[in-house]
Amino acid sequence: MTQLTKQQEAKIKELLKEMTLDEKIGQMNQESVSIVGGFDVPFEELIEMMTDGRISQEEFENIMSNAKQDYHEDDIRAGKVGSLMVQEPEKVNELQKIAVEESRLGIPLIFGLDVIHGFRSVYPIAIAEAGSFDTELFEKTAQMAAKESRAHGVAWHFAPMIDVARDARWGRVSEGPGEDPHLVSEFARAKVRGLQNDHSTPENYVAACLKHYVAYGACESGRDYNTTSMAPHILYNNYLAPFKAAVEEGAQTVMASFNDLNGVPCTVNPFTLRKMLKETYGLQGFVVSDANAIRECVVHGIAADEPEAGIQAANAGLDMDMGTGIYRDHLKKAVESGEVSMEVIDEAVERILRVKMWLGLFDHPYVPAELIGKYEELPEENKTLARRSAEESIVLLKNEGNILPLKQDAKISLVGQLADSREEVIGAWAISWKEKDCVSIREGMESRFDSVEYFPCGGPSMDLNEEDIRKAGEYGDVIVAVVGELVSMSGEASSRADITLPGQQRELLAKLMATGKPVVAVLMNGRPLALGWEAEHVPAIVEGWHLGIQMGNAVAEVLAGDVNPSAHLASSFPAVTGQCPIYYNHPNTGRPGGKSKFTSRYLDAPFDALYPFGYGLSYTEYAFSDLNVKETDDCLNVTVYVENVGDREGTEVVQLYMRDVTASIVRPVKELKDFRRVSLRPGEKKEVAFTLKKQDMGFYNNEGEYRLESGEFRIYVGGNSRDCLEVSMTLKF
Repeated sequence: MTQLTKQQEAKIKELLKEMTLDEKIGQMNQESVSIVGGFDVPFEELIEMMTDGRISQEEFENIMSNAKQDYHEDDIRAGKVGSLMVQEPEKVNELQKIAVEESRLGIPLIFGLDVIHGFRSVYPIAIAEAGSFDTELFEKTAQMAAKESRAHGVAWHFAPMIDVARDARWGRVSEGPGEDPHLVSEFARAKVRGLQNDHSTPENYVAACLKHYVAYGACESGRDYNTTSMAPHILYNNYLAPFKAAVEEGAQTVMASFNDLNGVPCTVNPFTLRKMLKETYGLQGFVVSDANAIRECVVHGIAADEPEAGIQAANAGLDMDMGTGIYRDHLKKAVESGEVSMEVIDEAVERILRVKMWLGLFDHPYVPAELIGKYEELPEENKTLARRSAEESIVLLKNEGNILPLKQDAKISLVGQLADSREEVIGAWAISWKEKDCVSIREGMESRFDSVEYFPCGGPSMDLNEEDIRKAGEYGDVIVAVVGELVSMSGEASSRADITLPGQQRELLAKLMATGKPVVAVLMNGRPLALGWEAEHVPAIVEGWHLGIQMGNAVAEVLAGDVNPSAHLASSFPAVTGQCPIYYNHPNTGRPGGKSKFTSRYLDAPFDALYPFGYGLSYTEYAFSDLNVKETDDCLNVTVYVENVGDREGTEVVQLYMRDVTASIVRPVKELKDFRRVSLRPGEKKEVAFTLKKQDMGFYNNEGEYRLESGEFRIYVGGNSRDCLEVSMTLKF
C-alpha cells in the first residue's frame, strides 16, 4: 500500500475520535440498490422464481416494470452506509454528494463492482488470458479496466479472482487463472499493479479486491459453495500462495469466500482472516464478505442466529458486511454487551478509511464531468488492447494435416449456434458491456475471408438441423464448427457433472465429419472440457474460450494465419469427466499410474490429462536443446536453447519446472517456477536464461513452517508440463 501522508493519517485518527458507534458500524455496512414495490415476495425470491422456471423472463420483466430502486439515501445521510454497488456516474455523484455534504462527518462512499475481466472493453475470461503467460498483458488490461470503471464512479474492483482451481466441473474455474500456484501468483501480482499503480491522476487507479479467500477453488466435487477440506501443507503451498503474493504487491482489500475450510466458514475464520491475512501477510486494507455470506453462516450451522454470525465475523477480522445488514442491525448491541470489543470496531473502520483515503475519495469524491460518457464509444486503443488480449489467449490444441491456417479464397462453411452470437463472446461475470461493441465469430470470419456461408446446424441449446448440415457439407471446402458452452453454463452457480460438449454437439461434429470435408472445431467455453472423442476424431481443434468484445476478429485472424497462436493451457484438459479433478502438479503415490493394474489408474480412462497444463501448439515448430544448470551460492542459473524449426515466425512459452525428489512432505511431480515468452523468426535460435533462487525451492510443512531441505532436485524446461528436457542434481542448503 502506498504510504499515506502524516496529514492523512491524522485525519483518520481525528475521524475515529469524532465518530459515534452507529457511524463506525455504518462504515462497515455495504448496501446494494434495493428493488422495492410491485411484487409480493422478496426480490431475491423473485430472482429464484425466474431462475428455476416458476415465472418466465417476460413475467419477471412485467413485474419489474412496476418496481422502484431504493438507493438508501436516508441511511447515507445518517452515516449508516460505507459502500454501495452502483455504476451510473450521475447517480454515483448524486449519492456521493449526500454522503460528503449532508452526512455529519462527510465521509465519502466507496463504490464497488465485479469487474472480473474488463468493464466496457471486456477482454478474455481469466482462464483464457492466463494462457497467454504474458504478465505485461495482464497488467495492461487491468489498467484499462480501472480507467473505464473509474469514469463511471467505480473505484473498487471485486477482482482479481485468484482461486487456484483444479476441478473443471466447478463453474467458477472460468473466472480464475488456472491450476498452477506460480502462474496464478504472477497473474495476481500483475493485476494488482495494473489496477492500483497508476497514480498520475485519481481517475487512473482503483482498489483491488482479492477473491475468494481462501480455497474456494477446491470445493468438494467441483460443486459451487461446497465444503473444502485439506491438509495444511496443501493450503499453504497452493491455495494461500497467490494471496500472499498479491498482498506483498500491495493489494488493498480481500473478499472472504463462501466455503467452509476444514469445518470453519471463511467468513468467520479467525485463522485465515486475522492470523494469516492480517498478522502474517500484513494486509493493510480491509476484508469484505461475499454477498449474503454472514447470514449463510447460520445455514452452515456454525452460528445459531444472525446476531451470533455477526459477532463471529467481526471478531474473526471481517471488516465489511456485503448486503445482509447484520452489522448494521446487531453489532451495536454486541459491542454494548462486550461480545465485540470497541478495538475490533475501530480497527475495521480505520482499515476502511485508509483505503478511502488512499483512493483520494476525500479530496476527489466525484466523477469529473469531462469523464461522464467518455467510454460510450470505446477508444480505438481500448479495442486494440482487447483484440490483442484475445489473440494471445487462443490455444491451438490439434492441427492434423496442417488444415490450419485456412486459405484466403477457401469456401468456408461456418457452423454452429454460437458462431452468430455477440452476447456469447463475453463470458461469465461481465456486467458492464454493450452489444454494439461485440464482434461475433460470424462477423469476424465474414470480414476476413472471401467466401463464408453460415449454417446454424445446432448448438448447446439447439437441436440438430439435418438440412443445414447437408448444405454445409455441400458448400464448403472446409467446415469451421463453433461448439462449446453458453455463457450461462460456466461462472457462479454453474457447476456441471458432465463436462463433455453439451447438447447434441458431439453428434453434430460426427455428422459434419461424415460429409468428407475437413472440419475445424473452434471451442467457446468457460472451463476445460472433456475432449477425448473430439481429440480422436476431429482433425483440428482451436480453444477459443470466451474472449470478450473482439473475439470474432481474433478467431478469424488466427484461423487465417495473420496471428500465429501462442497461448498455452492454464488448466489441464481431461479425456473424460471422471478424471476430475486433474492437474499436472500432483504428488506421487507409492504406485504411480502406469500400465500395470496395481497402480494409481482407471480401468476405463487414461490416468493423465488429455492436454496437460502448459500445452499449446503453433503454426510453426520449436525445438529445445542444451539444457544447462549451474549452481551459485544462492541460486541456480538455468539456460536452454529454443529454436524455431518451422517456416513461420512465432512465439513460444518456455516453461521452467522443478521437482524436489525426496522431502519430509511428499512434493509434486513437477512445479512451475518461471516462464518466458520468446519470439523467433523461422530458423532463429535463442538462448533463454532463468534464475531460480534457492530460497524459492522450498515448501511449507503441516505446521506452516517454510523449509529448504537438501537432496536431489530435478530441473525441467520445455513447452508444456509433460514434454521437457531434464537435469538432475544434488543440492545442500
